[in-house]
Amino acid sequence: MTTRFLLDEAIVEIADAAPTATLLDHLRYRLRRTGTKEGCAEGDCGACTVLVGELAGDGIAWRAVNACILFLPMIDGKAVLTVESLSQGGAPTPLQSCMARNGSSQCGFCTPGFVMSLYGRAVGAAGHALPVADAVAGNLCRCTGYGPILAAARDVCRIERDDRPLATALRDLRAADAPEPSQNWFAPRSADALADLLIERPHARLIAGATDVGLWVTKGLRDLDTPVFIGDIPELRTIEEDAAGVTLGAAVRYAEAHDVLNRLHPDLGELVRRIGGLQVRNAGTIGGNIANGSPIGDGPPALIALGASLTLRRGDQRRTLALEDYFLAYGQQDRAPGEFVEYVHVPRPAPDAIVHITKLSRRFDSDISTLCGAFHLTLRDGTIEEARVAFGGMAATPRRAPNCEAALTGAPFTDATIVRAATALREDFDPLTDVRGSAGYRQEAAGNLLWRLWHREQGEPVSVLGAL
Repeated sequence: MTTRFLLDEAIVEIADAAPTATLLDHLRYRLRRTGTKEGCAEGDCGACTVLVGELAGDGIAWRAVNACILFLPMIDGKAVLTVESLSQGGAPTPLQSCMARNGSSQCGFCTPGFVMSLYGRAVGAAGHALPVADAVAGNLCRCTGYGPILAAARDVCRIERDDRPLATALRDLRAADAPEPSQNWFAPRSADALADLLIERPHARLIAGATDVGLWVTKGLRDLDTPVFIGDIPELRTIEEDAAGVTLGAAVRYAEAHDVLNRLHPDLGELVRRIGGLQVRNAGTIGGNIANGSPIGDGPPALIALGASLTLRRGDQRRTLALEDYFLAYGQQDRAPGEFVEYVHVPRPAPDAIVHITKLSRRFDSDISTLCGAFHLTLRDGTIEEARVAFGGMAATPRRAPNCEAALTGAPFTDATIVRAATALREDFDPLTDVRGSAGYRQEAAGNLLWRLWHREQGEPVSVLGAL
């Protein structure tokens, strides 16, 4: 199978691309675009940041991504910009000129990645409405030169691009015949095609954003058996919102889902804002975060507390399953061979519901959870009518806290009830001690999150939590 993409306005064709060859390696070692650096090879430092574009009307919708964990088949039919793309003809962009003048670059290794993240924000790429510091939260500078970098971004906050010629070239590229199936990887273009493929190859490896699977290759040096790339299936990219809630296709990226989830509840939006850096949210998907089954995945605890459910599909058969029932044990989910997550349904909380979601991690931005707690309480006349409490990082799977819920349900919403519920919470989990936190810390912090809910609901000031 030939992978084709636009680099600037030139077509790049790669015949028989290895399914797990990364865009970073191809840019550096084949195309000599050495401005794109390898820093961590795990999507954490941002030194390899490039912009990937897709058609959007008469223009291009750009998003900053980590090239180190982006597999070549995932950019078929798309456009790519590297730091070298910005100064063709020898003239730097206003952003680059400003960064050169004000000392934004020290050792210089991370600078191209920062340039690409900030250039993307300046041209209106995904996440451009975020504060500058949020836009570069996925870029690390070991020389601690953040001050001048942020200042340059504020000085040059908008750059105009005319992407119409590039959009025409990309439209012509996309109009070509769909790629023929390879012997060792697949890229179905519809949900029906995916369903048929998985009946034939039920143990194929589905890849949407590769924000986790990419590390299996770059860090674990694993070979992936029959990769199936699903990020370009239109049905899996849909977002539907109504009075009842939100339905998200499994391949909806977190950056795309942020606004609609924020409308469900601001705590949910804030949680999404802290899932990795922007580059990770521009690639990682709602369904991938769930189907991966990690006990420290950020999304599932919050979605479980809100009563989310899944539509799973095998062939032409579908079934609906409560998200909390999907996780069976560590590394085990209720998903039959050939079955895949098609949609995620999230009910809208009642206007007077109490929702409190907090992620704790060793650093505030771009880090994995030590634990994540989510509380969803329904009150009537001062009594807790229903309680849904879920945690990640406290057990082998994301799951609810039944003893805590029982202590809350039917009880008055008072500090005495919180005391009983926090005590009961200790019976719900037997957490591990690992590099992210001790079992004792996790138990104490989980109870403190319940107290934080109480104090916030009393109108008392609470600290901004996040980093340990």
